[in-house]
Amino acid sequence: MTTLVKPPHIKLPNVQFLFQHPAHFFGLGFGSGLACRAPGTFGTLVGLPLFWLTSAFALPTQLVIISALFLIGIYFCDVTGKALGVSDHGGIVWDEIVAMMLVLTFTPNHWQWWIAAFLLFRLFDIWKPFPIRQCDAKIKGGFGVMFDDLLAAIYAIASLKGLQWLMTNYTY
Repeated sequence: MTTLVKPPHIKLPNVQFLFQHPAHFFGLGFGSGLACRAPGTFGTLVGLPLFWLTSAFALPTQLVIISALFLIGIYFCDVTGKALGVSDHGGIVWDEIVAMMLVLTFTPNHWQWWIAAFLLFRLFDIWKPFPIRQCDAKIKGGFGVMFDDLLAAIYAIASLKGLQWLMTNYTY
């Protein structure tokens, strides 16, 4: 029987860690990254109501907000990753939150499309098709954490636009 041992330099985040630094609070997605299973999925879910709060703004304003959240996310993820001892710790979910907000910016405002957007983003974030996996392996630190989810968001947006085109042109 093999026993898995956590390396001593790697911390497991908990509620105390969450509140030690503001970057941890945001990096861990307001606590959603503390989920025992599928923290990335829980983080992605946090992106839904946060997007809703910005959805009344014009597209350029939404993109500025998301860009600012992306940039500050580099800091949040870098500080939190260093404190945890793992650059892209599974509990760091700010990247999923911001990426999901970006996907929803280009998604029709209907619940069916939001479900499709959520599932497509999670698919590409987990699967990491080319070049996402390569970028994830080579680009480290806060930027690397944020960048691979940005690429997954782009794949999800392209897929959604393809689905929209198919539904518009081939639905009877």
